Amino acid sequence: MKLAQEPKAIGQVFNIGNTGEVSMTELAHKVKAATGSNSPITYTPYDEAYEAGFEDMPRRVPDIAKLRALIGYEPQVALDDIIRRVVDHFRTS
Repeated sequence: MKLAQEPKAIGQVFNIGNTGEVSMTELAHKVKAATGSNSPITYTPYDEAYEAGFEDMPRRVPDIAKLRALIGYEPQVALDDIIRRVVDHFRTS
């Protein structure tokens, strides 16, 4: 809400999230652990996942410095807690 009400935010792009970097493999293992799944983690080659000419970033490093400076944002929920909350939500839905 603070960002939506901040005039200096108009026309800007902000990263909103946590500050930790996590690989997709690590994330997959965290989700498997939280769900108790025994599903295998599979890897799809880049050229099979995306059409020709598509380019994606090989690494994403969260940076909330701009958001922190403008409205004082600080993450309140750790990734493991977010995963647990999502799993709990879908188990009770």
